[in-house]
Amino acid sequence: MEIAFFNGEFVDINQAVIPIQERAHQFGDGIYEVIRVYEGRPFYLKEHLERLVNSAEAISLKLPYSLSEMDQFIEEGLTRASIDEAEIYIQVTRGIAPRIHAFPNVSASFSMTIRPVRKIDPIKRQQGIAVLITEDERWKNCYIKSLNLLPNVLAKQKAIELDCDEAIFVRSGYITEGSSSNVFIVKNGALITTPATNAILHGITRAIVFQLANQLDIPVHERAFTVHELETADEAFITSTVSEILKIKSVGNSHLPSSSPIQDSLYQAFQSLYKR
Repeated sequence: MEIAFFNGEFVDINQAVIPIQERAHQFGDGIYEVIRVYEGRPFYLKEHLERLVNSAEAISLKLPYSLSEMDQFIEEGLTRASIDEAEIYIQVTRGIAPRIHAFPNVSASFSMTIRPVRKIDPIKRQQGIAVLITEDERWKNCYIKSLNLLPNVLAKQKAIELDCDEAIFVRSGYITEGSSSNVFIVKNGALITTPATNAILHGITRAIVFQLANQLDIPVHERAFTVHELETADEAFITSTVSEILKIKSVGNSHLPSSSPIQDSLYQAFQSLYKR
């Protein structure tokens, strides 16, 4: 079953627990993480929680619980939910206080939900997804996994309305990332992806791809690349916690080759990794 946790207590996922003066509700003043669970085991949990700590430090937010306490909450939540294939959503905000812009002197709020994982359409998994190029209008610190996702939401909705599956952001002529993913292209047998600067989220799955590519002797180059390079790539794919490693079949009106041997090899290695 789906389960929720709020400030030290497990609650029904439909129970109203967020006060009207919650900083996330008023300002989007908080951070989050999404963690994939395979066969009842959280995948790369340590790395996700460390990124949560980094995001908290970046916005001067003191976490209300230690990493070991959060680990215990997750373990108990998975036991209560009894979901083998799940996704965990963690959200930490600056707390509950009257609406003023300055930081209030209150404790941070911590919430968590555990739900069945969103499944990727098997046809899209095999054939790939269509993506839309759109201007990157987000702020400059996208490495922080903050709750301020309105530009991402608008871009994703625009993509969906145009029968695409993901929006890919471009800034000053160069690809940054997707609305909820990182982006890789393949050219002449090598992977190319945007460097991990403040302009993109430092994805956990993105880092896993680097590890797998090293094991498979696939060169990886972190550099800026253009929309034209994406449209004319030998292969392209997105990565994220839920999408894993997902092939791109088309970029706007440009269609990529149907064969994707490097993406296929990486995805097979990824599956072996989480099963192991």
